[in-house]
Amino acid sequence: MHYRNREVEQVRKIAYDCDVLVIGGGIVGLSTAYAITRAAPGTRVTVLEKEAGPARHQTGRNSGVIHSGIYYRPGSLKARYAVKGAAEMVKFCAEYGIAHSVTGKLIVATEREELPRLHALVQRGRENGIPVRELGPAQITEYEPEVRGLAAIHVGTTGICDFVAVAEQLGDASGAEIRYGAEVVRIDRRPALGVAVRTADGTVLRARVLVNCAGLHCDEVARLTGDEPGMRIVPFRGEYYALARPELVRGLVYPVPDPAFPFLGVHLTRGIDGEVHIGPNAVPALAREGYGWGVVRPRELGATVAWPGSWRIARRHWRYGAGELRRSVSKEAFTQAVRRLLPEVRADDLVRAPAGVRAQAVLRDGTLVDDFLIREGARAVHVLNAPSPAATASLPIGREVARRALAVLDRA
Repeated sequence: MHYRNREVEQVRKIAYDCDVLVIGGGIVGLSTAYAITRAAPGTRVTVLEKEAGPARHQTGRNSGVIHSGIYYRPGSLKARYAVKGAAEMVKFCAEYGIAHSVTGKLIVATEREELPRLHALVQRGRENGIPVRELGPAQITEYEPEVRGLAAIHVGTTGICDFVAVAEQLGDASGAEIRYGAEVVRIDRRPALGVAVRTADGTVLRARVLVNCAGLHCDEVARLTGDEPGMRIVPFRGEYYALARPELVRGLVYPVPDPAFPFLGVHLTRGIDGEVHIGPNAVPALAREGYGWGVVRPRELGATVAWPGSWRIARRHWRYGAGELRRSVSKEAFTQAVRRLLPEVRADDLVRAPAGVRAQAVLRDGTLVDDFLIREGARAVHVLNAPSPAATASLPIGREVARRALAVLDRA
């Protein structure tokens, strides 16, 4: 009892800098800060972001699509949060005057063996409460005159927006203290007392609860906290081109995805900027932020190679990976993939555009984690898998993480 009283006295003497400390200034971290202050006004929230501004990685390096939720397993977090999040994202953008448009999209089958998978998507869409329309070849050209296919489905709730502007607005509206250029290098977590975080410049911040929304580095932050996440982030680079003849594409055109992978394949997206973006493929990145083949970080690459799940992925999916690598090093091979949907495109129509890196969680047995993954530890909540459609789903994800963080705070 004497020891317990001493602990209580220590807690009373600690000068906490905030109640909740969020690591990561992408759209999920900023949505979490926004949700916490909305749900519990007066809660002091600080966000630490190592970059000079928000949304510099996954949030700001994607095709800007507000996903409908049609691809995801019924009942999964991805399905529930994408469907709900898409509607909320459109409403949020409209409320704050952020550029957006509900364009709809086509998912096009170009080969007979894809037709059963296309029909399965129709059924999945209906199970997820998403209105879809089935199209024949002539109807495809009504939407996209230059696109060719055997059959397609039109998904009316898909849209586009400026996710960087959304992230900035979430940060402003949250009222949280947001510190940029604040890279976390050490975490001291004491379950009875709280969490102390040291940044690269030597600053120490003390909080009652830590929320890990570190994206590409979320597994490393979890381990700094003292929690073993049971997964590792294996980074996959997605390479993009811009279409030099944007008039060839009116809206959004996708191939039928392979259900064995969480990637959607090379697609065509007319973004909010009016450009048509083509991509991405999915190739292993040689660094967590490896946006080109020339970016190699031996420590990070070594950690990926040392994870047993990485080798199991390679053995299981080497044929798929070989095709992706070929499209990475050969512009002609990439063009051939695009021609399946858009026969008129030529190699000189493709202009290199900035790449992105997907933070894909991989289990020890080589399983690619298919759903959003949120876990709790003492005084901590960790978001351990939040790739696409996390930007679309960021508002409901933020509320769920906030709910857990506030519950931990109540118990603290």
